[in-house]
Amino acid sequence: MYKLKRRPLSELTAELAAAAQGKVKADVVIRGGQVVNVFTGEILPADVAIRAGRVVLVGKAEHTIGPKTQVIDARGYYLVPGLLDGHIHVESSMVSVTQFARAVLPSGTTTIFMDPHEIANVFGLSGIRLMVEEGKNLPLKVFATMPSCVPAAPGFEDAGAAIGPAEVAEAMTWEGIIGLGEMMNFPGVLEGDPNVHGELKATLEANKVITGHYSIPETEVGLQAYAAAGIASCHESTRKEDALARLRLGMYAKLREGSAWHDIKATIRSVTETGIDTRRAVLVTDDTHPATLLQVGHLNHVVRRAIEEGLNPIRAIQMATLNTAECFGVSRDLGSIAPGRCADILFVPDLAEFRPEKVMVDGEIVAEQGRLLVDLPAYSYPDWAMRSVHLKEALTPQSFRIPSPVVRGRVRVRAIQVIEAKVGTLSREAVVSAQDGELLAAPEADVAKVACIERHGGPGNMGLGFVTGFGLTGGAVASTVAHDSHNLLIVGTNDRDMALAGNTLAECGGGMVAVRDGKVLALLKLPIAGLMSPEPVEEVDAAVRALEKAWQTLGCHFVSPFMTMALLSLPVLPELRITNRGLVDTVRFAFVDVVLGAEA
Repeated sequence: MYKLKRRPLSELTAELAAAAQGKVKADVVIRGGQVVNVFTGEILPADVAIRAGRVVLVGKAEHTIGPKTQVIDARGYYLVPGLLDGHIHVESSMVSVTQFARAVLPSGTTTIFMDPHEIANVFGLSGIRLMVEEGKNLPLKVFATMPSCVPAAPGFEDAGAAIGPAEVAEAMTWEGIIGLGEMMNFPGVLEGDPNVHGELKATLEANKVITGHYSIPETEVGLQAYAAAGIASCHESTRKEDALARLRLGMYAKLREGSAWHDIKATIRSVTETGIDTRRAVLVTDDTHPATLLQVGHLNHVVRRAIEEGLNPIRAIQMATLNTAECFGVSRDLGSIAPGRCADILFVPDLAEFRPEKVMVDGEIVAEQGRLLVDLPAYSYPDWAMRSVHLKEALTPQSFRIPSPVVRGRVRVRAIQVIEAKVGTLSREAVVSAQDGELLAAPEADVAKVACIERHGGPGNMGLGFVTGFGLTGGAVASTVAHDSHNLLIVGTNDRDMALAGNTLAECGGGMVAVRDGKVLALLKLPIAGLMSPEPVEEVDAAVRALEKAWQTLGCHFVSPFMTMALLSLPVLPELRITNRGLVDTVRFAFVDVVLGAEA
């Protein structure tokens, strides 16, 4: 079982200085490797001496070796600092922090700066604290930024919590909170919203970093105003011009390559085609799903992608190590192989391929050949965190009744049109049938019902509407992963299956499900806040694959259709969305009626 041995530098100064001189002997010496020096951009043959989990010397280390020193042969390897992911939502992986660590450590990620925005929408400060506490005793170093936008769209939805300046100020006193999470409310920054600027003030007064999310292409005035408010970074670059503008303003441009976002091809051109200094460019993942972690890796994949697009390997490594550490003010401890730093070191045979064969954390080899060598300490979430689906009442087919303006006939309605692999939706007109004074889904015309139900023990209200584009020919699907408030989202072709889908998730504590003709076809249980599973990523991935097959059985052939579905409830994306309060025109930011009128 892995036991945390990490001690702060302040307690070790005399011991480390003595070890560097050989007055006390090193615990570990790595010999014969080629050290990637991220400060100078050089590759240097050197030994690395380690004491108390920290590097004490990089060079000739014979004098540091004693009879109890472990000597590791690194001939044939480049020694690279452990990778630091500067923006990640662990909840998107659908597993707990512990299982996430188990998945990413073998691929070389040794530190993450997570934004627990999703659990914050369910449990507020209590949920954030759970994830921070879980991360404390792992070999993976886990820092957290305090979520800044909960709920994402006040007045248009009901989340499980609300976060404002007071909550941010409290969290800034916690161990493990490194700064403020992505400030998605950039209009609030620009318009002087007092709550938004109160959160910025609380963070700056705590002398911690503010991370950003500026998602529009305008850079001449708005981005500069955003940066002037103290926001240090942004991961929303999708073009060369976006990243370049941020770098030129002294911001950290976080270049993203995750499961859904493939931005490196465009954004890396900001440095490969200009030759500019890369010290403020940072590689991040943002969101990684189980299949990605198992098939291609984690941050090592982003490093590899940057190299494939023409970036010098050493620059790519800097952008996933030292630059990230400097962004968050932790370079005294992390991000390099140098005296005083934590001995988080990767043994990499080929820099361009970038597949670590051994991973060292705090001077201990914790993974080799893609396999974790240490058992991680168990972490149990409390019962209240595993039972987060609190519906006002059990769902019945009548719960999904949409009244019609006519008893029988054809009726024009607004419908949300989804597009595969796109976050945006379109507002479309559809025609459905009325029967006995209520509107029915029209699967023959690819029109399904959609419901968003408040599930946090609040008002218990429900928004109802129609969605087109999924191609469902029967059955229903449901999810408690429904950005950003994570209410219960159901899409279906008939009311009975919709009720079964929703009740199934309420009973198991949340997750994703597909049903047809009164039978459950596939169920992915995510009992931690309705967002994550405590099971290993391999088991979660198998359940995800079964769910994808069930979607295909129902007629939808999207790649990861449940991810497209999960955005139906996000009322800050165009054009039409559904929340527990109703149908939202997100271009005009106004509630709109489902019914347009009877067909002439």
